[in-house]
Amino acid sequence: METNRNIEFVARKLGLHYWQVENTIRLLDDSATIPFISRYRKEMTGSLDEVQLLHIKEEYERVKELEKRRESIIRSIEEQGKMTPELNAKLTEALTLSELEDLYLPYRPKRRTRATIAREKGLEPLAEIILNQKETDPEKRALAFINDKVQDVTEALSGACDIIAEQVSEDEKARRSLRNLFSREAVIHSRIIKGKETEGIKYSDYFDWSEPLRKCPSHRFLAMRRGEEEGFLRLSILPDESKAMEILESLFVKGRNRSSILVQEAVADSWKRLLGPSLETEFRNLAKEKADDEAIAVFTQNLRQLLLAPPLGEKNVLAIDPGYRTGCKVVCLDRQGNLLHNETIYPHPPQNETAKSVRKIVSLVDAYKIEAIAIGNGTASRETEDLVKWIKFDREVKVYVVSEAGASVYSASQTAREEFPEYDVTVRGAVSIGRRLMDPLAELVKIDPKSIGVGQYQHDVNQQKLKNALDDTVISCVNAVGVELNTASRHLLTYVSGLGPQLAANIIEYRTQNGPFRSRSELLKLKRMGSKAFEQCAGFLRIRNAENPLDSSAVHPESYHIVEKMAKDIGCDIRELIADENKRKEIKLENYVTPSAGIPTLTDIMQELARPGRDPRSSISEFSFADVHSIEDLKPGMIVPGIVTNVTKFGAFVDIGVKQDGLVHISNMTSGYVKDPSSVVKLHQQVMVKILAVDMDRRRIQLSMKGLNESKK
Repeated sequence: METNRNIEFVARKLGLHYWQVENTIRLLDDSATIPFISRYRKEMTGSLDEVQLLHIKEEYERVKELEKRRESIIRSIEEQGKMTPELNAKLTEALTLSELEDLYLPYRPKRRTRATIAREKGLEPLAEIILNQKETDPEKRALAFINDKVQDVTEALSGACDIIAEQVSEDEKARRSLRNLFSREAVIHSRIIKGKETEGIKYSDYFDWSEPLRKCPSHRFLAMRRGEEEGFLRLSILPDESKAMEILESLFVKGRNRSSILVQEAVADSWKRLLGPSLETEFRNLAKEKADDEAIAVFTQNLRQLLLAPPLGEKNVLAIDPGYRTGCKVVCLDRQGNLLHNETIYPHPPQNETAKSVRKIVSLVDAYKIEAIAIGNGTASRETEDLVKWIKFDREVKVYVVSEAGASVYSASQTAREEFPEYDVTVRGAVSIGRRLMDPLAELVKIDPKSIGVGQYQHDVNQQKLKNALDDTVISCVNAVGVELNTASRHLLTYVSGLGPQLAANIIEYRTQNGPFRSRSELLKLKRMGSKAFEQCAGFLRIRNAENPLDSSAVHPESYHIVEKMAKDIGCDIRELIADENKRKEIKLENYVTPSAGIPTLTDIMQELARPGRDPRSSISEFSFADVHSIEDLKPGMIVPGIVTNVTKFGAFVDIGVKQDGLVHISNMTSGYVKDPSSVVKLHQQVMVKILAVDMDRRRIQLSMKGLNESKK
């Protein structure tokens, strides 16, 4: 455990109690996962949720990195023999990395600079004389510094000013004052590089753009930065130069003599050559980090909504991956998602085998007792949907359009090849579409989240940070829903708290050799399944129809004895306790409180007994587009249904069935002010939208939701 000071710092910054942070850190250090801590250790953390726990983890890791840097800096200065009690106190008390680095700057080993060259020429005493500003004739004093390395007075004064400029740039107070100025008043300017106007036309909004940096939204900053990296734009991030000079001159210029004029010139040089560029880089990096965090937050929020999309459940499904020339790939899946049949039909141009295709679909629906049809939303989707909905089946068959995003990535992946080694990518893609309808979470975890296409600027942000955030989101979603131990794929099991790739593979191997698990305790027979891993994973794994009904619930095995005592105390067994609400009402939770299981845990247990193994996801619903098929069919003023396909910081994209998604800008979402589009719409939400404008040349559709969806929030 780290020093108390670090825990105090994290607790203060996050507005939490010391004991909450301390216990969370202790649990994390003991290899507990965030889903486990959030669900099963509420008494220890004060019922902190996953977001709060993640913030503790991230902030604590940042503080530990700060401590490492502090130790390194102190060691470096001590090795140079330049440490003083005052400096050591400042380094010890510094709370941010920028404070530490400012203090270290004068002692940091440097490459050869103009100032170091001047020092080598023996000009540091002259720099001190000038900076003191009591000398009224610095040129005369400079004569004493002419030697075989310094040719004349001009070179001596120039070298002395180089030393002063570097001292100014390394001054802690100067950097702190200018950093405050940057924070308040830095402006980001974007300009087109001369001659790149035509080639960089997609960045035309930023050919001549400026705004306060603190008000620049993440999507705009990342767009401008991408334009700069592609060689079309030039960016600058600076405050008003006169205000910067006013601050520096107030700190360093004392008096009005000739030495003061030289100091003033050195200060101006320091700003232009050293301080300005240094702080501009710092604030560029800070702005990039902030923009990354916001973009990643949008991505993870959208991914969570996608992963937790309503599942159809266990149904016999016919899935169609639509196409024109190459036909529509059709697969039939049983209720567990196993592939039973596949073939290709050609209902669309150029073959136009419509009647034959209809007969085939009817035949397959009858032969495989199909209950639902899933149609991919790519090429020829609307035409295929219209065809299927036109067919009159002899039973109720619901039709759903399913997002294909990332399906091609899955179908060509190693995971898909392992699942279907004898089939090509078209069959695998169609199977993925069908399984996404049955259980989006179980299927989408097989795909790299970046390939699902529900973010903004995902290729521009810090890739490791993005990966970590998306992995955390997948883990959170998988454990929130729970996993059926006897049917889950290796890929899905990998994300269960406490498992990982090796134990997931061991579960599959055990199932193959021994048949389905009959109890959670049987997990302990697995290779490499120790008590800690079992503790972390057991509550998130379900066994349907297990002998012990608690094995199909989210009640953790460590709490089974509590439920057994409850049942015994009111004279029934566990199955009766689950089935009979009146019996559960007889339970007085305060009678079962222990040091490790308080009211929060006992409340969770009672909620789980009421609905054991409940799925937190909502129910799926059918959807139909309006009678529009291409962008040419759209007219301003039309009101049509749509499905939200992506939510960004500047608005939401909506599929209205014409192959190009339209944009509902944040200003057109409601009649009131909207700070964050995600507070108004969610991914895959069904909405009504009005066509505002259609740009045929750029294939862009502007939409509005004002006054159309208030009752659907």
